[in-house]
Amino acid sequence: MGDAAVPAMVVEEEEQEHVFRSRFPPVAVPDGVTVPEFVLDGAEAYADRVALVEAAAGGRSYTYGEVARDTARFARALRSVGVRKGHVVVVALPNLAVYPVVSLGIMSAGAVFSGVNPRALAAEIKKQVEDSEAKLVVANEVAFDKVKDAGVPVIGVGDKERMPGAISWDELLAAADRTGAGVVPVDAAQQSDLCALPYSSGTTGVSKGVMLSHRNLVSNLCSSMFAVAPETAGQVVTLGLMPFFHIYGITGICCATLRHKGTVVVMDRFDLRTFLRALVDHRVMFAPLVPPVMLAMVKSPVADEFDLSDLALKSVMTAAAPLAPDLLAAFQRKFPGVQVEEAYGLTEHSCITLTHAAGDGHGHVAKKSSVGFILPNLEVKFVDPDTGRSLPANTPGELCVRSQSVMQGYYKRKEETERTVDGKGWLHTGDVGYIDGDGDVFIVDRIKELIKYKGFQVAPAELEAVLLSHPSVEDAAVFGVPDEEAGEVPVACVVRRHGAEEGEEEIVAYVAERVASYKRVRVLHIVDAIPKSVSGKILRRQLRDEFIKRMKPSA
Repeated sequence: MGDAAVPAMVVEEEEQEHVFRSRFPPVAVPDGVTVPEFVLDGAEAYADRVALVEAAAGGRSYTYGEVARDTARFARALRSVGVRKGHVVVVALPNLAVYPVVSLGIMSAGAVFSGVNPRALAAEIKKQVEDSEAKLVVANEVAFDKVKDAGVPVIGVGDKERMPGAISWDELLAAADRTGAGVVPVDAAQQSDLCALPYSSGTTGVSKGVMLSHRNLVSNLCSSMFAVAPETAGQVVTLGLMPFFHIYGITGICCATLRHKGTVVVMDRFDLRTFLRALVDHRVMFAPLVPPVMLAMVKSPVADEFDLSDLALKSVMTAAAPLAPDLLAAFQRKFPGVQVEEAYGLTEHSCITLTHAAGDGHGHVAKKSSVGFILPNLEVKFVDPDTGRSLPANTPGELCVRSQSVMQGYYKRKEETERTVDGKGWLHTGDVGYIDGDGDVFIVDRIKELIKYKGFQVAPAELEAVLLSHPSVEDAAVFGVPDEEAGEVPVACVVRRHGAEEGEEEIVAYVAERVASYKRVRVLHIVDAIPKSVSGKILRRQLRDEFIKRMKPSA
């Protein structure tokens, strides 16, 4: 239950609508400041403090003085090569200490930062470059061969000998220093200008550019950081493992930590030994993770190679995928002093929307099975997908949110924008959930991923949680496939733990004993791995399409 000293969430009848607001008072959002100005405000007082450090041995680091200096240098350099307000620059870099400098420099120049997975296929990267009408690409050796033929100039970060034809990052910044600040007239960025164009994951459709303004991101940071205690400024060490091209990586990790003058420990790719070594050596206090990483921390014998009894880790946050109750319990048994928070966010809302812990002195921590409570400055409602009617508490419906963080729209996709953001400014998330009497929000599933079995709705995430509670199941995914009699039936793919002997029938029976008859798994396959997006979300549509493709020849 919520703390009695804290007021419950605000519920208002607005034109006969059930609208829910935060239990906490609104927070001020400063006018007229850009994202770089907001994030680096006060950096001079922390000029010698490490802002960014790569976890790998001998990795690059940046102090706050260097971040502020090189952000300004890169902004000047971009203007010197013809980048102007509103121009898009695609960044195809892995997680590096320089990444936030690149993104903030682009925004400082009045341009628009658009991150892309550097390990995507060349055709996928080129598609984003073309769709966004980018003027430049920033890349290193990881992606250079994929972007060199994308049709725009490339700024190469790293060994220029390995990137023939690229504009050298170091030489470009040095040239900008020689040119000076006043040579190129500056069209100063306004808070209403676009600053970021991340592309949605594409798990529910064609990948789309999400137009975010400086105001969108600044307001989201103000809401999501409302409970950060001022006295912790300059003290928090955060793990930067989530990909920085993802909105949570660049905003929720990098910008939030830099705003509060903490340190980001940067990791490119997940390796359990490197990860655990980073937690120990860098005294990481806050680690945003995905459930598979937490699973490895709990179950992998590699973890036994490290003395984890003296970790500085205070909390972990998982936001990309639901956390199975059994995994949560196992993690808390192994790391009893670490708070586990879940959060909910989406690119179209600039990042975090709901979160778990309000911080010291704010008196409310959401229930373990929820994705958190409503942040200040946000309005939330739950609507019936069929009628559009808003619903009261404890009644599942499509989650809709309205705030200053709602995107400006999908780039060059007016119709899809209008389907997603209605005329009253409500962002329709496509997620099914409900709010309880204490103001805690629970996500049931995606509207498009709900399985309709003989008219009953079956949530894949619920069945996945049951499967993961089986001692022999390492990972699981559930999706629906068409069925002539039932409409759709639930199908499961399961990864067994090493040495497990149970077969498909035994696992199906295990689930059947724990769910209603209409929720039973009808088909189960043992697989080697569950495909997931870079942010940890199960690619159910991919699994479904592959399953249907395999079944067609036998039909």
